Amino acid sequence: MPRPPIRTAPGRSATSRALSVLDAFDERHHTLTLAHIARRATLPVATAHRLVGELCRARLLRRRPDGSYEIGARVWQLGLLAPPTSLREAALPHLQDLVITTGHTVHVAVLEGRSALVVERLAGSRTQPTRHSPGGYLPLHCTGVGKVLLAHAPRDLREEVLRAPARYTAWTVTDPAVLRRQLDAIVVSGHALSTQEHHEGVWSVAMPVTGPSGVVAALGVLAPLTAPRLADVLSPLSAAVAAIGASTVDVGYGVDPADDP
Repeated sequence: MPRPPIRTAPGRSATSRALSVLDAFDERHHTLTLAHIARRATLPVATAHRLVGELCRARLLRRRPDGSYEIGARVWQLGLLAPPTSLREAALPHLQDLVITTGHTVHVAVLEGRSALVVERLAGSRTQPTRHSPGGYLPLHCTGVGKVLLAHAPRDLREEVLRAPARYTAWTVTDPAVLRRQLDAIVVSGHALSTQEHHEGVWSVAMPVTGPSGVVAALGVLAPLTAPRLADVLSPLSAAVAAIGASTVDVGYGVDPADDP
C-alpha cells in the first residue's frame, strides 16, 4: 500500500513543492527520471528541474549515472533521528526472538495518518513471503497491526477510516458496524485477528506495544492458513510486546521533545 504522492496546486509554497518532489518516491518507485518526478509531483518540468537541483545540492536527492534520481543519503541520516527508528532499535532483538520461537514472519508498525507504517519486518522460515517491507504502508481496517492501531486511535480517526473501508479480498470486512464491534473487542481482549482480509491464504494476530505515552505501536505475526492459529503464538507475542514496551522507556520513544532540557 504505497503512500500517494502529495499533489501540489498553484500558489503552494516552495517547501510544499519540494516535499512533493521527495514524496514522488516510494517503495515501488526507488528511482525516477525528471519527467516522472514532474508528473508524479504535478509540477511543470522546469519547476521540477530547479527543485531537483536544489535537493541534490542538499544531498536529499542523488543523481545516478544514467541520469535518473534516487533518495539521497541525507534523508537516511535524518530518518535515523525519527522516533520510529528508536522504536525499531528497541524492538529488533525481540522480533528476532519471536521469529525463532514461531518460525513465522513478524512486523512492527506505527500509526501514520490513516495507515500503518511498517517500521521493521523479519521473515520466518515456516511462512510465505509478504509484499510489504519496512517503510511501506498497510491499511488499518483489515490487517492485524492496523486493527490494533485503529482500536486505540482517536475516535474521529476511527470514524474517518470506517467511512469507506476498501475491499482487498473476498474476506475483507467492510461493514462499519461490524468493524466497530471488532475494534471494541480488541481493546478488551488485547489482540486483533485478520484472516485473509488483506491477502488470501494469510492470517495474522497482533498486539499493542505500550510505551510512556500509551500505545505507540503494534506487533504482529503473519502465518499461512495451514499453520496453527493462536495456541503457539499468543504467549510469545505477549512476551515480546511487553519487552519492547519496557525498552521504549530507555530510548525515549513517545516523549514530548518539549520536555527535553
